[in-house]
Amino acid sequence: MEEQIFQPRTDLSALNEAVSSIRNEIRKIIVGQDEMVKLIIAALLADGHVLIEGVPGVAKTLTAKLVSKSVSTGFSRIQFTPDLMPSDVLGTPVFNPKEASFEFKKGPVFSNIVLVDEINRAPAKTQSALLEVMEERQATVDGKTYFMPAPFMVLATQNPVEQEGTYRLPEAQLDRFLFKVIVPYPSETEEAMILAQFHAMGNTSAMEMIQPVLGAQQVIALKQQIKTQLIEEKLLHFIARLIHQTRNHKSIYLGASPRASLAIMNASKAMAAMQGRDFVTPEDILSVIPPVLRHRIILSPDKEMEGISEDDVIKQIIQGMDVPR
Repeated sequence: MEEQIFQPRTDLSALNEAVSSIRNEIRKIIVGQDEMVKLIIAALLADGHVLIEGVPGVAKTLTAKLVSKSVSTGFSRIQFTPDLMPSDVLGTPVFNPKEASFEFKKGPVFSNIVLVDEINRAPAKTQSALLEVMEERQATVDGKTYFMPAPFMVLATQNPVEQEGTYRLPEAQLDRFLFKVIVPYPSETEEAMILAQFHAMGNTSAMEMIQPVLGAQQVIALKQQIKTQLIEEKLLHFIARLIHQTRNHKSIYLGASPRASLAIMNASKAMAAMQGRDFVTPEDILSVIPPVLRHRIILSPDKEMEGISEDDVIKQIIQGMDVPR
């Protein structure tokens, strides 16, 4: 039987070339962590934000900075600390003596790619400054609304909540992240490769080795292309059924919201495009379910006491469902 060669109805060559270029730039520095890089690129294409969790020293911040460097857009970094105020993020009105009036001085959040480092070390008051920004791409200060530039993306890193000096993010804010990526320790082989790579770099800075491969207008065009990806009605029903299961599962205290349904649909469209297809398959959906849902569900107290993780429960739900083919 001859193998069928799939011809996409939409030209995805520019998108695939862009994704490959970003990945190749990141691989100049980062060893492993392919899953994190893939999800960050998917979120960029799906117009979403990413929360990256891991212990200190596993290249969370470095990877986020390298991705932003490979995209030729505005970039800013905000280091969240316990004494950070909302005005330090959004900006503040400043008196102009010449005009005898106040002018709004924009804060660091007014950029294209914003790296929020250690987001869970700032109190809820400061974290809440990002709620409107992340959902509506705008900030309201003193009754005036200021819009974020396009494209706009928040990459936030956080330490595990068990670590000293961290605050648990509010559920409303967690829900605004498309993905939560868990960054593990590297394997022994990968760690040896990291040492060899950084030894070979010598005095060369990691950021100097990365070249921009994508512009702001290209990102906007690719995002629009992602929205036109095809997804069958039976797959939409599968997503809806999955989300409904999270709201009626004995191990889950708080299930996922409709925003989670949209997140799975949009993320699976991006994954399909990254695979060179203009239509979504069940495998695309299954690949994004854990990073989309793990921060959106709250387990019942008894399951937390048993040491069961969100990923374990998500896996149970998927295994108990009929996946459409």
